[in-house]
Amino acid sequence: MDQPSGRSFMQVLCEKYSPENFPYRRGPGMGVHVPATPQGSPMKDRLNLPSVLVLNSCGITCAGDENEIAAFCAHVSELDLSDNKLEDWHEVSKIVSNVPHLEFLNLSSNPLSLSVLERRCAGSFAGVRKLVLNNSKASWETVHTILQELPDLEELFLCLNDYETVSCSPVCCQSLKLLHITDNNLQDWTEIRKLGIMFPSLDTLILANNNLTTIEESEDSLARLFPNLRSINLHKSAGLHCWEDIDKLNSFPKLEEVKLLGIPLLQSYTTEERRKLLIARLPSIVKLNGSIVADGEREDSERFFIRYYMEFPEEEVPFRYHELVTKYGKLEPLAVVDLRPQSSVKVEIHFQDKVEEMSIRLDQTVAEFKKHLKTVVQLSTSNMLLFYLDQEAPFGPEEMKYSSRALHSYGIRDGDKIYVEPRIK
Repeated sequence: MDQPSGRSFMQVLCEKYSPENFPYRRGPGMGVHVPATPQGSPMKDRLNLPSVLVLNSCGITCAGDENEIAAFCAHVSELDLSDNKLEDWHEVSKIVSNVPHLEFLNLSSNPLSLSVLERRCAGSFAGVRKLVLNNSKASWETVHTILQELPDLEELFLCLNDYETVSCSPVCCQSLKLLHITDNNLQDWTEIRKLGIMFPSLDTLILANNNLTTIEESEDSLARLFPNLRSINLHKSAGLHCWEDIDKLNSFPKLEEVKLLGIPLLQSYTTEERRKLLIARLPSIVKLNGSIVADGEREDSERFFIRYYMEFPEEEVPFRYHELVTKYGKLEPLAVVDLRPQSSVKVEIHFQDKVEEMSIRLDQTVAEFKKHLKTVVQLSTSNMLLFYLDQEAPFGPEEMKYSSRALHSYGIRDGDKIYVEPRIK
C-alpha cells in the first residue's frame, strides 16, 4: 500500500506514538513520558516516546514544528528515518538540530541527492556517532561536508550508492572506526587506497560485493594506509584471482579478522582445503569467515599447507611454504589409507574331516552363504549349522545363527575358519 505523501516528522511521531498506538508501559527501558509545560502542546502529556524512534517508510517529507520536536525528543538517542521522502537537507537539519542527544541516525533510501548539504546544516549532526546513508546516492561532496562537521563520527554506512570512484576529502576523519561500503562498484584498488588516506584510524572495512580487482600496492604502502585495520570483509570480490592478493593482506599490521567468501580464486577448492590454505597463508588472523581459528586448527592447516605444496615445482611454491618448513621441518606425505570395507576374504571351510579353502563375498547374508555351501558339504540349508572362528578370538567359535545378518558384520578376515555341522534333530 502506498504511504501518504507530504507528511511531517512531527505528524508521524504523534500518530505512531499516541496512547492508542503505543500505550505507556511502566518499567525500565519501556518508554519515556514527557510531561506537559505551560508553553507546550496539549499533546505533550499524552505521548510516551522511547529513546529509540523507528519512523521508517512513513512518507515523511519535512520536519514540522521544531518546538514540538525539541519538546518531545530531548531524550532520543537513535532515530531511523529510512525509506521516507526526505529530499531537502534543511528539513533533516530541522529534525536533528532539535534532538540534542542523537547518536545514531539512519537516512537510508531518502532522495537526498536532490539537494546540496551546506556546512551550517551539517553542523546540526555534530553529535552523531553512527550515520547510515545507504541507497541515498549521497555524493562524495556531501560525505566530505558531513565528515568535516561530525567530529565524533565512528561508523559510516555508504552501501548501494553506485560509487565507481572515491573522492578524497580535503581533511582526514580521525574518528571513524567502521566503514560499511558494500554493493557499490569500486573495482580498482587505487580507489580503496583513498579510503585509507581519509580514514587513518579505520578498524573495520566492509567491502563486500564491489568486484574488487587485484591489490596493486606495496607491502609498506598498505601498512601506512591502514595502520589500525583489524577486520576486512572482501566477500564476492570477483577480481581477486591470485594468491598474491591474499598474501597482501598480511601487510596490514593489526589485521586479525578476514571474510573471503565467494572469491573466484577459491572456488576450485573443497571447503576444507579453502579454509586450511587461507589460515596457513594468514598467520595473524584469529577469525576467518566468522569462525574462530583455534590453535590446533592453525597447526593442522600449516602442516596441510606444507604437504599440499611439497610436490609443486620450485617456481610455483609460495614463500609461505619455506617459512612453514623452517617452523615444522620437511614432513612426510600422509599415508594413503583405504577405509573402504573389504569385499571378499579367503577362509577355511571345515566339515567333518574335510578342509577346503574358499573365497567368500562379505556383502552376502548368512542365508545366502549357506546356499553356496550346499554343494561343498552336501547338506540342505535348513540342516546346516555354521560356526565362525576368529583367529584371535579368546572364547572359541561363534554360531552364525541369524540368517539375515551380513557376513562383514562378523569381522571375518583372511585365514579365519568356518565350521559346518549338521543340525541334530
